[in-house]
Amino acid sequence: MSTLAAYGGLFLAALVAATILPAQSEAVLGGLLATGTYSPALLILVAGTGNVLGSVINWLLGRGVERFRGTRWFPVSDGNLDRAGRWYRRYGWWSLLLSWMPVIGDPLTVAAGVMREPFLRFLVVVSIAKFGRYIVLAALVLHWL
Repeated sequence: MSTLAAYGGLFLAALVAATILPAQSEAVLGGLLATGTYSPALLILVAGTGNVLGSVINWLLGRGVERFRGTRWFPVSDGNLDRAGRWYRRYGWWSLLLSWMPVIGDPLTVAAGVMREPFLRFLVVVSIAKFGRYIVLAALVLHWL
């Protein structure tokens, strides 16, 4: 596999994984780390950047969600969006530290857009959460190699 394909595939996997679409970037990162061929720091940078960009897409969707809410194609159900909104109202922007978590993380980033969370604070907190997850994952994979 070419280096560009490896990093590009990881970026796309991380981007898609951060949206509401089901995907697992952790397996891609772990596999690339296990080969020992690629720079762990660069892999973390690529995965984190793709994952944060996916969350930014969610935030943008949240900003315009009322226009699309309830449409058949919109990827977030009303129930998930309402649940994320309640969580977000209760815990505020600190809840974005959980944006790395499966199932609840993606709706939280949409809810942040709905709740009009300022973009800069959103970007900083989500970046900490997303990059932190990949750093921990890389450390675990590299430890057990």
